[in-house]
Amino acid sequence: MKKNPVYSLDSKKIKNENLKIAILVSLWNKEITNRLYKGAYNTLIQLGILKDKIKTWEVPGSYELIYSSKKIAHYYDFDSIIAIGSLIQGETPHFEYLCQAISHGIKDINIIYDVPVIFCVLSDKNKQQSFDRSGGKNGNKGIECAKTAIYMSLFRKSIK
Repeated sequence: MKKNPVYSLDSKKIKNENLKIAILVSLWNKEITNRLYKGAYNTLIQLGILKDKIKTWEVPGSYELIYSSKKIAHYYDFDSIIAIGSLIQGETPHFEYLCQAISHGIKDINIIYDVPVIFCVLSDKNKQQSFDRSGGKNGNKGIECAKTAIYMSLFRKSIK
């Protein structure tokens, strides 16, 4: 059985791939999503993705990541899409409805379209948890999602 290549993020192959990455960023909880975006964008650049191959759009909230990801997947030819958002639990069930709808919506786009949509939506109990996960004591989920976008882009190219 022929093994497919395993890519290292330290590999020079990334620079030669000319990967194109879309980033969608929710404006809701902007202080959190901006930190996630910076982590993702800077990581993509550090790992060899060219600035002109990264396109960013802003959307009003995390729920709008579903529609915008679908449109980007349908009309553009990106190797991956990173959907960045932040939901912070309040006193109503609204938080749970949104979390479930967004995760299912992003999942559905991954099934329907031939482009990986990377789920970078924090769903935290409070603002401190969000800060801790967007560049605080628990790292930056944006960095992890940028690496995942590269891996999935390379995986996608390896099976075409």
